[in-house]
Amino acid sequence: MVLYPILSVYPQGLIYRSFLIQRYTPLFSSHLMLIVISAVAFSFMHLIFRNWIAVALTFFGGLLFAWRYLSTDSLLVSSVEHAFYGCWLFTIGLGEYFYHGRIPSR
Repeated sequence: MVLYPILSVYPQGLIYRSFLIQRYTPLFSSHLMLIVISAVAFSFMHLIFRNWIAVALTFFGGLLFAWRYLSTDSLLVSSVEHAFYGCWLFTIGLGEYFYHGRIPSR
């Protein structure tokens, strides 16, 4: 959980919030569209975990983190929030959907 914010959260923030939103702002005049596109891209990346729970949770998280990024204009604030919720998910036991790659078949 110490390295998660540095090695995972911040790079994702750079790609799915800072880069994507700055790059595609000229194409979409609506902040709502930018938020949705950022969330879809963020959740799409989590398809590698091969379970719908990771994709669904990251879509809603992506909406929140993109909204926070746009409302504060701060990647740091968005990343701290992302790290907080990510660490919380691992702490309550949902980390298996984001770490092991997939739900074990029975």
